[in-house]
Amino acid sequence: MTNLDPFTRETIAQGLLAAADEMFYSWGRTSQSTIIYEVLDYACGLTDSNGNLIGQANGATMFLGAISFSAKAILRKFGKDNIKPGDIFLTNDPYTGSGTHLCDVAAILPIFFDGDLVAFSVNKGHWNEVGGKNLGSWSTDATEIFQEGLQLPDIRVYDGGKFNESVRDIIAANCRTPEMTLGDLYAQTAALRTAENRVLEIFRKYGREKVLQSIAYILESGKKIALLELSRMPKGIFYGNDVLDTDANGVDDIPVKVKVTITNERMIFDFTGSGPAVFAPINCSIYGAYSGARIIYQALVSPHTPANDGFYSPLEVIAPEGCLFNAVKPYPVSCDWEPIQILTDVVLRALAPVMPERVPAGHFLSIIGTIIGGIEDKTGKPFVMCEPQAGGWGAGYNKDGERGLVAVCDGETFVIPVEVCEFRYPIRVEQFALNPKVGNGEFIGGHGLIRDYRVLNSGAELTTMASRYKNAPWGFAGGSDGSRNEVQVHRSSGGMESRATWSHERLERGDVVRFISGGGGGYGDPRKRPAAKVFDDWKNEYISLEEARDEFGVVIDRENRRIDEEKTSLLRETDYQLTAGEEKRNEPKNAKGVLL
Repeated sequence: MTNLDPFTRETIAQGLLAAADEMFYSWGRTSQSTIIYEVLDYACGLTDSNGNLIGQANGATMFLGAISFSAKAILRKFGKDNIKPGDIFLTNDPYTGSGTHLCDVAAILPIFFDGDLVAFSVNKGHWNEVGGKNLGSWSTDATEIFQEGLQLPDIRVYDGGKFNESVRDIIAANCRTPEMTLGDLYAQTAALRTAENRVLEIFRKYGREKVLQSIAYILESGKKIALLELSRMPKGIFYGNDVLDTDANGVDDIPVKVKVTITNERMIFDFTGSGPAVFAPINCSIYGAYSGARIIYQALVSPHTPANDGFYSPLEVIAPEGCLFNAVKPYPVSCDWEPIQILTDVVLRALAPVMPERVPAGHFLSIIGTIIGGIEDKTGKPFVMCEPQAGGWGAGYNKDGERGLVAVCDGETFVIPVEVCEFRYPIRVEQFALNPKVGNGEFIGGHGLIRDYRVLNSGAELTTMASRYKNAPWGFAGGSDGSRNEVQVHRSSGGMESRATWSHERLERGDVVRFISGGGGGYGDPRKRPAAKVFDDWKNEYISLEEARDEFGVVIDRENRRIDEEKTSLLRETDYQLTAGEEKRNEPKNAKGVLL
């Protein structure tokens, strides 16, 4: 074996990561869909020849498991002996490794050097249209996966470099926007080849043995970092409970339970006892569960460590087959972000008491996936605006929550800019504001958003889903709960209706859809928030005078625009004495009233 010095080894490792980054930018700059080039709902990465993730560019965090699982699905189906240079494979099968809903299509390219399979370049992103019963494909009222669009079950789309035109024709015939969908396919596969070229440049420069040693080092190093961080974490078994509330297809709230076990060698998330899969599109496959588990594992263990399968090797997920987090075909998965999101949140709730410095209060949680589409009056062609909504995050032990940030599973994604939305679609954005309702605390929750879309077309349809519609994001350590998500439709003819879930709802010209994303939970006692911060909150119009006084115990002189220090001190001291007295009265006593 060649003796590889650490400088060369690190240079090779960083070169491989740079190849994944270049793939990411290449796809984003050549895509035809706003969901790719504006929202960035995609991810790119490299694996070794066995499908183990060695590097991934920033993107949708929900795809953290999809890169490696998609490559391994191809290896399971075809085997290394039936894979050759020039092949490219597609998969969107959530039950074999792609992991998420059918709109998320993974493309896999095997990389050969001197005749040997040495790596895979893999990317995965949201296609705006893959057919199905609803415009935009993903559906909030599907009862089986066959209603959700075209399934690509680990297929070969390029055979030895030759494009399979029959596959192209099948895709084009089964989606409503074939030019856009095929354009994204071409951009996606071209980006794979960009990464392939960069990886082969590294192999040619340094030689096969040195590069493979560097890949092994990446995986070994990731595992060492994970074990080191696990050794510093609290050990034991911790429990968390929650419910998934979406009202999809009239399904009752689904119980979500987790048992988290932390040792020096393992972190285990056991979801035994969670509710069963349902005939509504709010299930996920075991691969989707692993993707969600990887998100929260990374956040807790070492957020800044590069993603690779060595780092993830101590993680284990247990989810009984047939439960919400291990649905099997034909259960629908269109809105699988809802179970994946709540999976991350219930783990945080379990660990919050023992890791208060790492775990923030609850955030708005739902991606509030949005489709507004129809047949455009001017062109007679279908239009599909698809995007997530951003909202408020929970406060932490030393900071306020983030305002207007996409949910945890969306990672490095964005909402569509107002200008792009109005240019590309017959829609006008009439409000884009902060939602003032947040969880109060020494550190306040982040503000959600209020975003209004007015329909300028003669007609359109709305599909969306929001969990945390009944149950607000949780406060922590004395902080209050945040606010709930809500989607309203204001009719031009008069009247308003609010729901968690809307399924291809007919909209008329002039109707307004209002998305209200929740505010994050607060952290700590609100009366301990520095008076100067409370004054700034009032000055910046985040809170009213009454809220400053009643919630935070700060009296503000409106006329002179200053804090009334004397009244504030008196109010907070009185509140402290009342609170202390109440706590004392509630201390356990024996039958004679003596404190125990």
